[in-house]
Amino acid sequence: MITTLAVRAADAATWASRKAGRGNGGMIGGLVAGFIDPKLMERLGKGRPCAIVTGTNGKSTTTRMLAEAVRTLGPVCTNDGGDNMDAGVISALLAGRDAPRIVMEVDELHVPGIGTKLDASVLVLLNLSRDQLDRVGEINKIERVLRDYVESHPELTVVANCDDVQVTSVAWNCPNVVWVSAGVGFTGDSTSCPRTGGAIIRTEKADGSPDWFAVKPLPDGGEFRRPDPVISVDAAGLHTASGTRELSLTLPGNANRGNAAQAIAAAMALGVPEDAAVAAAERVDNVAGRYSTIEFEGREVHLLLAKNPAGWQEALSMVDRTADGLVISVNGQVADGTDLSWLWDVVFENFESLKVVAAGERSADLAVRLGYAGVEHDTVPGMLDALRACPPGRVEVLANYTAFRDLKKALEAHHG
Repeated sequence: MITTLAVRAADAATWASRKAGRGNGGMIGGLVAGFIDPKLMERLGKGRPCAIVTGTNGKSTTTRMLAEAVRTLGPVCTNDGGDNMDAGVISALLAGRDAPRIVMEVDELHVPGIGTKLDASVLVLLNLSRDQLDRVGEINKIERVLRDYVESHPELTVVANCDDVQVTSVAWNCPNVVWVSAGVGFTGDSTSCPRTGGAIIRTEKADGSPDWFAVKPLPDGGEFRRPDPVISVDAAGLHTASGTRELSLTLPGNANRGNAAQAIAAAMALGVPEDAAVAAAERVDNVAGRYSTIEFEGREVHLLLAKNPAGWQEALSMVDRTADGLVISVNGQVADGTDLSWLWDVVFENFESLKVVAAGERSADLAVRLGYAGVEHDTVPGMLDALRACPPGRVEVLANYTAFRDLKKALEAHHG
């Protein structure tokens, strides 16, 4: 009876949120339902195979690719809106209550609770890097939380990025681990070993592939070193046990190539044939509007989202340097993190060839950082006005979470 009431209340709250124009209801329905029935998540997930994707960057993209692959086996319940904490997961479970399989992206610190409640069989670990300290906390704390979860669930299959030191530490003792060389762009949080505190040395193997090791041995005397991957990806393509094959992704950037490799590995662990998993990853062309292009007053606006130093560094590498303008926009709302000190971890230098505009609620903070980086720019807080400050033609936009969301809404309203 309680579950029935919770489901009806959630459906009503979701409908009301959409009707009022307050959002898609991805959170409010789950909040209401979870309050009425605290056991609802377990009830909704019971008996359904479940895969969880987590990490600092790439959760939504990897989840989208993995869900696309698993759909070749049948319907999938997934949180494609990106709401990855308890309420969002409950809402997704309600929306996909008839699907026989579950693929969820989950916030790093919520993995133990959600993973246990859903009895997850596969965990995908992408990367662990610094995020907003006022929202998330120290990276070593996150590594410890995830390590404890993995070690307390020995039946779990973990798909782990062996190029990331923190992720490798999480999965080090897992008896069922699939090591994937997915690459790592930001190494600022991999300078010391999470297990010994000793320095990490990055080098290369004789064949040119990446390698790293900890100077200080583990407590058992063993060496903490990059494991040999069973799946890897690079400019030449995807390397699996079946050989090397071309990987023709629609989404740009090295990070998305790594996301695809881990999604493919996870799909294969769930029983999806390799060919079908690769084709699914290649089909994904946008994730909740990211990477999309929208027309605006004679400008082709290309949208990129970034949330933390690692994500910003990767997104900056995707910026088309031949474009006619670049708008960089940052807000400092709760969803973004109110502490913007991370701006100083991002390398903004070398944008001399572009018309650069600093925008967003915290455009002044961004302008100071760009000034120290030697980037000539204009400061125009309003997003649409910032676009108008760029010449007609192709305009690249790089924004953090709420700035990206607000620009999408403004552009949609502009187009009616």
